[in-house]
Amino acid sequence: MNPPAAVNPADEAQRQKAARFRALHHQPEAFILPNPWDAGSARLLAHAGFAALATTSMGHAFSQGVVDYALGRERTLAYAAAIAAASELPVSADLENGFGDAPAAAAETIRLAAAAGVVGGSIEDSTGDPDRPIYPLELAAERVRAAAEAARAVPSGFTLTARAENYLHGRPDLADTIRRLQAYQEAGADVLYAPGLKTRDEIAALVRSLDRPVSVLAGLSGPALSRAELSALGVKRISLGSTLYRTAMGAFLRAVREMAESGTFRFAAAAANSREIAAMLAPPAGG
Repeated sequence: MNPPAAVNPADEAQRQKAARFRALHHQPEAFILPNPWDAGSARLLAHAGFAALATTSMGHAFSQGVVDYALGRERTLAYAAAIAAASELPVSADLENGFGDAPAAAAETIRLAAAAGVVGGSIEDSTGDPDRPIYPLELAAERVRAAAEAARAVPSGFTLTARAENYLHGRPDLADTIRRLQAYQEAGADVLYAPGLKTRDEIAALVRSLDRPVSVLAGLSGPALSRAELSALGVKRISLGSTLYRTAMGAFLRAVREMAESGTFRFAAAAANSREIAAMLAPPAGG
């Protein structure tokens, strides 16, 4: 009788992360999924006690000196791998539109993301073409279906989020957004996400119309609802997108303007304490 095959510790750790991330979406209360833009901000968020992290395509692109969607798949996945390696937390990746129009491109992106160490990822239905910003529904659903099949084939597990981007592209059509997310649900998405919803009623209507966990975007527009208020509406996940990066850059730009315009340095009074940051980033005792 052959002895049982040894369990690869890395594979088991990935499986556990994937299971923890999926379980977060089925708690009674919504969880906050903050978005670091680099390894340092990821480690600070982990130190703060969050249960999982997600990448931000816009925040990272800006930090690299380019606009959103300019980095391409290879650099985006390298960033996702760096965030996944920065802590023991599960990480979901912003995978834009899968880096290609064809369903096969979305599927390949999911496979590569899993290989990079993340346990979830989102595929959106925006094309990147300002003249036709949103894919036709049939093609969009085919792309989600291909991504879902690839996600289900990941041995350790992978949570696929499907995004309906109408509201971010000047198409605040709730009925079409619901229709799209229902199609993505049928195509196999695990989590459904429509960033940019404007009102409490829109969020509530969306949640009522779907049978999968719903994610919402905080910090962009619409009502400033709290975690407790969003939980009461049935939301399961709260993303920040690029908000944390933009908040940090707000302080940076105010400091820049003060120096450039008045030659003063009053902004430094609100600067974070370097010893506090160093303590947060220090490895645990015995590590």
